Amino acid sequence: MMRDLDMRVAQPIVLNEDVRRKLEQQARGRSTAVRVVMRSKIVLLASDGLQNKQIAATLKVAPRMVTLWRGRFLELGIEGLLKDAPRPGRTPSISSEVTASLIAKTTQSTPANATQWSTRTMAKEMSISKASVSRIWRANGLKPHRLESFKVSNDPHFADKLEAIVGLYLNPPNTLWCYLWMRRVRYRHWIVRSPGCR
Repeated sequence: MMRDLDMRVAQPIVLNEDVRRKLEQQARGRSTAVRVVMRSKIVLLASDGLQNKQIAATLKVAPRMVTLWRGRFLELGIEGLLKDAPRPGRTPSISSEVTASLIAKTTQSTPANATQWSTRTMAKEMSISKASVSRIWRANGLKPHRLESFKVSNDPHFADKLEAIVGLYLNPPNTLWCYLWMRRVRYRHWIVRSPGCR
């Protein structure tokens, strides 16, 4: 009896008709993702006045999960149930300084006894793995082994500029406009493309 009095009471959820109808549709939807169905059921049971432990027992889930989705709904509404929160991911094992140094060495110098860097020689020089060198080169579009298309840049800020350009290419902003200038006299005019021009 004393235990029931000490139990924490979760925040109540009050739903209007539109939100309740949307949640019921999501909870019954055959094409709705299973996790969204479960989250919708949690919120619907919470709006009926059940506590987190009761909901967890009814739906056979962990009480922590019920607490999480009740809080997310109170904070963000239905939109909070549709997407998972972003996760931080693994911290990079190679610092940005090492990456910048590797790019600078690749683009502005050559090894002592060779004409260009290989993944093995660069890995030995930088004290990192061959796979890491390969991954950094691939991410930045560097191919020092291809003599016909690779040129060494003398620009000391090349690594910063390269990261900015590659970043724009991989994640273009929504409001990006591309202007192309045709070199032929017959076609000398501006061509404007829509956002995200690829």
